Amino acid sequence: MRTVIEPGTRDLGGFSVRRVLPVPRQRSVGPFIFFDEMGPATFAAGEGIDVRPHPHIGLATLTYLFEGEIMHRDSLGVVQAIRPGAVNWMTAGRGIVHSERTGPEERARECRLHGIQSWIALPRDHEEDEPAFFHHPAAALPVLDRKGVRMRLIAGEAYGQRAPVATLSGMFYLDVELAAGARLQLPNEFPERAVYLVAGGVAIDDQIYASGRMLVLNAGHDVELVAQGETRLILLGGEALDGPRHLWWNLVSSRPERVEQAKAEWKAGRFEPVPGDPEFIPLPED
Repeated sequence: MRTVIEPGTRDLGGFSVRRVLPVPRQRSVGPFIFFDEMGPATFAAGEGIDVRPHPHIGLATLTYLFEGEIMHRDSLGVVQAIRPGAVNWMTAGRGIVHSERTGPEERARECRLHGIQSWIALPRDHEEDEPAFFHHPAAALPVLDRKGVRMRLIAGEAYGQRAPVATLSGMFYLDVELAAGARLQLPNEFPERAVYLVAGGVAIDDQIYASGRMLVLNAGHDVELVAQGETRLILLGGEALDGPRHLWWNLVSSRPERVEQAKAEWKAGRFEPVPGDPEFIPLPED
């Protein structure tokens, strides 16, 4: 048996977002507690995304693009463009603020945007770590080529390879492209695993699954995928969380009182601002 998640789609003014995790019947997969597919979307010249500065605690964010570019700014003073195949890993820890916008060069012309944004819950003994930011260009990530299969290891370890991203829990995260008919045996080292189908489709035990779905797999079972046409997918998973997490807006913690504290601090303006980006998203109403 496997759980199939068919996410809802939100239209954010021409920008389509699929919210995959969390859902009521699947709060996490390994340390992954949030998973969104952004786009694909096309913006006319002069348009783009503008996610104003907002806070995070208790998690790491990982943005991975298939197409386009996002300009990241944060309260540490980091300014970094995110481009296809690269990894921006931001550890929120005790608290960080960041914004995500279409940069001026991209905004000056018609542009595309498509990618995945995920949140990874920090282990409980690292939830209050100092905030940090790490950028890894596409060329720094391991690429595995097999017959009809090309995989980029975004984070963690799989297939005998380890990505340079400094994760704090056991996990794997791969961008996989399959030729029609190609077969792939999935990693079985971790107890929680999932497949997100970005494009194309796969067969597992003669059951066919189309794009736009996440398949959460049972632990301990060998699973082989067979590509139904050219297919792109994300493999993810890892060790189970070391306890439940409380999610409210962009705030995550193993302790509900810590979330309440962060809400009060954001409302009172006590988080560090983002240099060069004075706007902010107000605290939502409960």
